[in-house]
Amino acid sequence: MQKKLIALAVASVASGAAFAQTNVTMYGIADAGYVYSQGDAVLGNGTNKFSGVQSGLLSGSRLGFRGEEALGNGLKAVFTLEYSLNIDNNSGVGSTGSLNARQQFVGLAGGFGQIALGRQYSPGYQATANNDPAAGAAFEPQSYMTAQAGNTITPNSGARWDNAISYTTPNWGGFTGKAIYSFGENSTFVGGIPLTATTTLNDNFVSTSDNSRWAVGANFASGAFNLDAVYQVRQNVFATAVPTGTPLQQAVALAASTGDDINEWYVGGSFDLKFVKLMASYQDQNDKNLLNNDNSTWSLGAVIPLGNAAIHLAWAQTDFDRGGLVDGKSNGAMVAGTYAFSKRTTAYAGYVWNKNDNDSVGLGPVSGVGAAGETNNTFLAGIRHSF
Repeated sequence: MQKKLIALAVASVASGAAFAQTNVTMYGIADAGYVYSQGDAVLGNGTNKFSGVQSGLLSGSRLGFRGEEALGNGLKAVFTLEYSLNIDNNSGVGSTGSLNARQQFVGLAGGFGQIALGRQYSPGYQATANNDPAAGAAFEPQSYMTAQAGNTITPNSGARWDNAISYTTPNWGGFTGKAIYSFGENSTFVGGIPLTATTTLNDNFVSTSDNSRWAVGANFASGAFNLDAVYQVRQNVFATAVPTGTPLQQAVALAASTGDDINEWYVGGSFDLKFVKLMASYQDQNDKNLLNNDNSTWSLGAVIPLGNAAIHLAWAQTDFDRGGLVDGKSNGAMVAGTYAFSKRTTAYAGYVWNKNDNDSVGLGPVSGVGAAGETNNTFLAGIRHSF
């Protein structure tokens, strides 16, 4: 019996030594708050209203695992597995269909930088979060406007790319760069032609260039100064499934994806004066498809620190230019406050005003409330805990 105990103890020590070679960290965010949003429906026909609890207002709720293993000579293997959670309802880990990946990649890192493969952030994700007074919060005007305008330069899901290979440089005196390529990997609906059981699958129908994406980004951060520049391209944009809806809705969906590119660029910066942090950005999207979704967004922001608290101010405008169909503007303003009870727990509250022109689209911080030609108002309060 004593020999068995000794053997188990030795095995336990050996196992611990093996695991010690790989450093794995579990992390996450639990964020939820109450939201009240109201605005007139299209052309004043009734009222759109939302009142309820939503997950991930200040930061998206998530559960993640990241790790690395030293391979020698400064080389290490790295991975990240990070999943989105909606903690306001029954769609946590284990609920069918709710485990949506924010990031899933594996790679190698060293003195040369990092190479990674999998679902990853494009450069536009971090760039927009860097120069946002609420770090890309769901209710911040630049954040929800760029997401609802259909941009990939945004601190939202549009900037997370599947089937991607990326290279990130080391930090060279404050400068870092990133390049990424996302393979289209279409095989069911390519080039505007739906594949059928009788269709021969060959190079004419299966493509990794249709709906592929590539991007380059640069960041320079030194002391109080930060600057980001990004260029992103969606290539040969086609629908990836037969559109649903009425014949008119199907025609509109197909016209929005006629096999041409969508190009985007962004420049943003911030400067920290200690008593206030100022930031600004401008971005543009050039859609070459038949029903183009050209738009541009500029934003201004400030963060005023007050000990454990802070005031966050933002203004943004999205200007649409869709060939005479949608040519209006949407304007949004935010004032919010945060209070850090600790390094991990933060309470927040805010107000967001949004106005859409008659020939704009229905933007707003709450889906389904914004409408063309109306003003919507949103109040919110919640708590975020990081672990």
